[in-house]
Amino acid sequence: MRLPARLCSRPRILFVGINPSLTSARVGHHFAGPGNPFYRLLHAAAFVPEPLTFVDDIRLPQFGLALTNIAARATREAAELTSADYARGRNRLARTIATIRPAAVAFVGGTAYRQFFGPSASGGVGAKPERIAGAPVYVVPNPSGRNAAYPGFNDKLVWYRRLTRWADLVETAGLRPGGPAAPRSARPASR
Repeated sequence: MRLPARLCSRPRILFVGINPSLTSARVGHHFAGPGNPFYRLLHAAAFVPEPLTFVDDIRLPQFGLALTNIAARATREAAELTSADYARGRNRLARTIATIRPAAVAFVGGTAYRQFFGPSASGGVGAKPERIAGAPVYVVPNPSGRNAAYPGFNDKLVWYRRLTRWADLVETAGLRPGGPAAPRSARPASR
């Protein structure tokens, strides 16, 4: 079961999850797990002007947002993914980013970020020093209720709001792909 990415040309932010859950693959929509707050976080952080649910993922490009995963294979949990799943995903994701040219890439969780960049990836959430096809990189907490580091909605929301402000800085400073790296002073402090 493959879940199609929700893409558009030159989105403000490309969100990159780990992989689809079995529920998401079955219903055909991203972050469709019961109680997953991803879309509530997008609205509360002002990425979208109205409340959305997983069935609205196809509308994200209307708001200048795109959504994909590093691994395409649906699983019950990310631990079931293989190194081959991630290797295929890294190549596909790099091509996608080079093609759609997002202003910024936001990995949804440290796992997706670490699987893309490997052992050199810095820990934690927030702005990162790497770029992908010129796009600056940010990491937000995984919205899953299993995320022990950020267990509550408000714990996650802090970082989604920081991403909103950071993305505004990226846009106003003209830091779209091909521009200079975001200055350290423009990056939110880590938790």
